[in-house]
Amino acid sequence: MEDKRKNPSARMLTGRRGEEVACRYLEGKGHQVIGRNFRCGHLEIDIITLAGDGVHFVEVKSRVAPVAAAPEENVTPAKQKRVAAAALRYLNGAKDPRLRGNLEVSFDVVAVTFDGGEEKVEWFPEAFLPMYV
Repeated sequence: MEDKRKNPSARMLTGRRGEEVACRYLEGKGHQVIGRNFRCGHLEIDIITLAGDGVHFVEVKSRVAPVAAAPEENVTPAKQKRVAAAALRYLNGAKDPRLRGNLEVSFDVVAVTFDGGEEKVEWFPEAFLPMYV
């Protein structure tokens, strides 16, 4: 079996690059990145930040132009549910004292499109509200 960490695919490299761009972008907006690629079983959160308005759980969608659909449209209801479940697990296990108490929680999407040497970044704060059924 091939180790993907040693030989990442073009898709994985685009994703990593997009996450780096998204982190820089959010830091420029006053966010402090406190976590990246949090995993709990099959659940994952790309980026976790703290800002003046609370904690943000960020899904990053990265694409290389031309794209058929906007990257943020690929955050399906099923994906939203998985991100919300991961966020709950993250918060329940958090040891960071800044995450205690009544914090506002936001679920954001950052779409990064690479077009030649250009990077287009679109941030969708509060892109979705989790639905618990």
